[in-house]
Amino acid sequence: MGNYGYVSPELRERVLAAAEKLGYRANALARSVSTGVSHTLGVVVADIGNPFFAGVVRGISDTSRASGFDTIVLSSHEDLAEEKASMGVLLDKRVDGIILASAAVSPKEAKHIQEAMDVGIPVVLVDRALEHVAADAVVIDNRDASRRAVETLIAVGHRRIGFVWGPSSTRPVATRRELLAAAAKSLWTDSERLRGYLDALDDAGIAFDPNLIMVGVKTEATAADAAAQMLRLPDPPTALLCTENDAMTGALRAVRAAGLKYPGDISLIGFDDSSWAAVMDPPLTMIEQPMLRLGALTAERLLARIKGEDPEPEVHTLESRFIERGSVAPPRH
Repeated sequence: MGNYGYVSPELRERVLAAAEKLGYRANALARSVSTGVSHTLGVVVADIGNPFFAGVVRGISDTSRASGFDTIVLSSHEDLAEEKASMGVLLDKRVDGIILASAAVSPKEAKHIQEAMDVGIPVVLVDRALEHVAADAVVIDNRDASRRAVETLIAVGHRRIGFVWGPSSTRPVATRRELLAAAAKSLWTDSERLRGYLDALDDAGIAFDPNLIMVGVKTEATAADAAAQMLRLPDPPTALLCTENDAMTGALRAVRAAGLKYPGDISLIGFDDSSWAAVMDPPLTMIEQPMLRLGALTAERLLARIKGEDPEPEVHTLESRFIERGSVAPPRH
């Protein structure tokens, strides 16, 4: 059944026919114990229900299957305890390597990643890079993507630009120093996108306003509340940059609740293009991440690690695509 050793062709056919009749399946876990190889990759993402991560997982699965590897996928819900538990499950399953979108933001929080690598399980990070972990990472240039989006808004005349989906701080942020300190304790993607937003403002000589940056728990409901608060300001934003799908849907709810229309009253740009963004009326201007390629390249790097290739870890950066549609116009006032 393991396809090794010698038996006569007649006996082989009889055994295989009996196995098929009985519905016999080899115990892959037991086989991995004896051979040290399971031909299985483990994947931990923040939320498999998120279209972005679903696309990344599709790229991972297609690439791993083409190389004869199966894939086990778990969601951590951006919870560090769940992420560690998921890593433990995958190690117990004796996967050959792990792909991880980590919620860790400090060396202490990333200890479980290093422990996995210390016992010989290669780990490749996807969507998030961690400076304190010596592992390959496959990401997009989030800072540049965010900066280009804000530059697009500035180029048509916007000076009051809101940022929806900022640092996950539970304390108000009043100064730039406090904002950057809060960003340093947030997810790598969130921090990079915020820095790109600030880069564009600085380059244009536009003053930073903490009232135009969402801070707090990241949900669609809190994004809607934050956008609504911005729109009620005496000097409200004329444009919003929404750096996640839930941020965009929350902002759309706030815009409609305020009786406003885009792009006439307010311009909108979002991250993670999707089919619904293209069929909105007007269609939304979005930043498209190469989800399938992110997943495929991550799987390629992990498979190379499993084979013992490329001893030096690298951060592999892919470019995003800015898709201009109908949600950006010059400010009315």
